[in-house]
Amino acid sequence: MARIHARHRGRSGSSPQTRKESPKWSPKAKDVEKEIIKMSSEGLSTSQIGIALRDTHAVPSVKLATGKSILKILQENKASPSLPEDLTNLMRKAVRLGEHLKVNNKDNHNMRSLRLTEAKILRLAKYYRSNNVIPSDWKYSLANAKLLVG
Repeated sequence: MARIHARHRGRSGSSPQTRKESPKWSPKAKDVEKEIIKMSSEGLSTSQIGIALRDTHAVPSVKLATGKSILKILQENKASPSLPEDLTNLMRKAVRLGEHLKVNNKDNHNMRSLRLTEAKILRLAKYYRSNNVIPSDWKYSLANAKLLVG
């Protein structure tokens, strides 16, 4: 598979786990869910929660431990974010690039990078609209992104 905005090919560096069940030494499912909800109330994103659980709480895989993903657990407890994390991160990047281009308006490399980032945002928003993750009337603009994430 080729990259989106480049002609390079390659494979991702990660491979799926070979385990089918959670190890005996890892915490129980209820403890993991409580910890996820606690970390979410502290303002951590789903990826940050997963990293913290892996590094400090010895949970190799939340999905193996609980049978559900972190996002599913947050949705069941009505603590999920309004926008998906990948869309939010792309909008943060676009806002940073927009701020940079206000000061450095002749920076053509970052101008191109902003265009490519906005193309990714629009493509991802189209996917999320079709799967009813975000409202069907949700529109992206750099000004709205500044209000949402900035």
